[in-house]
Amino acid sequence: MDRAAADTPYARLAALGLALPKAPPPIANFVTHVREGDLLFLSGQGPREADGHLHAGKVGADVSVEEAYAHARLAGLNLIAVMHAALGDLGRVRRVVKLLGMVNGTPDFADHPQVINGCSDLFVAVFGEAGRHARSAVGFGSLPGNITVEIEAIVAVRD
Repeated sequence: MDRAAADTPYARLAALGLALPKAPPPIANFVTHVREGDLLFLSGQGPREADGHLHAGKVGADVSVEEAYAHARLAGLNLIAVMHAALGDLGRVRRVVKLLGMVNGTPDFADHPQVINGCSDLFVAVFGEAGRHARSAVGFGSLPGNITVEIEAIVAVRD
């Protein structure tokens, strides 16, 4: 494999030992993404495994920071799957602009940034400098299905 072929988001995913899953379907009356101009708005994704299993529980009680980090990474992989489905080629991602990371934490949980780093670290590993983004990481009293994390993104794309 030549250097150019080895330096694609797909090659980086493979080097991380990750297989791109099918984009998860919406769980309610919304779409997984909307493109407006050169921006792609991605609906929130949770920690859904390829077999459909969702990771649930309260971070800080039932789920450790390390486990929730892995769940945020999985949510990030699902966001990448939606990007692929929407664009047909991850090479069209010009920049990850913004993430909103929501953590289903206990009232006294305070490590939201460390949890959402699971997604942020994955985006930088897969997209390089184009994966660096602005971000909010916040706590919620609950999330749909009691999932541990939900993350949405805004991505700049090229034609």
